[in-house]
Amino acid sequence: MKKFLLSTVAVIGLVAAGAASAADLPSRKGPVMAPVYAPIFTWTGFYVGANAGYAWGQVDSTNLGLIGGGRFKDPDGFVGGGQIGYNYQIGQIVLGAEADFQGADLKATAFDPAFGATASNEINYFGTVRARIGYAFDRFLPYVTGGFAYGNVKNKFTAPGIAFSDDNTQYGWTVGGGLEYAFTNNWTAKVEYLYVNLDKESYRIPGATLNTDVETKFSVVRAGLNYKF
Repeated sequence: MKKFLLSTVAVIGLVAAGAASAADLPSRKGPVMAPVYAPIFTWTGFYVGANAGYAWGQVDSTNLGLIGGGRFKDPDGFVGGGQIGYNYQIGQIVLGAEADFQGADLKATAFDPAFGATASNEINYFGTVRARIGYAFDRFLPYVTGGFAYGNVKNKFTAPGIAFSDDNTQYGWTVGGGLEYAFTNNWTAKVEYLYVNLDKESYRIPGATLNTDVETKFSVVRAGLNYKF
């Protein structure tokens, strides 16, 4: 019995010594990896892009196009062009500036058979320079925008013994809003509405006794694609 107890104590001692030695050995486990987080998207940066859409409007005038009670038909047509801009994000607020240039196919006409008179108002291109302010919901950016607008406006008037044509640049203002979405870190898509008002231009038609004022205003709905640097 005594020998049995001594043997048991010796075995327990060897096991304990082995466990202690194993505890002193270096761990075979690899280093703990720090968690990797996806970078937070930011709207800050320069961008360039293209757009296309539809425009419709109204031409208001005194005398030109109102002969004998007539008036201009409302113009409508295709618009398309490009834009360049810069955004700066502060928290969820996004401040930006954008300039765009648009080709347009907008033409309004008026005709008075009683006087044999015709008039037309045509816009071949226009552009805007605007400020933007938006509130970012991660990759969604609703925004409002507004600023300066200009456009190439051609006005023509013909009647028996009278032929008048004027082609110049008119200036005005624009306001609108839109929604932009970043579907990658560099590519964004947007839909946008703009109201453009080109202030009145005054004309003196040769052979007529009255001055003529023409004011062109129109709405634009367009979709665009931007590349953000």
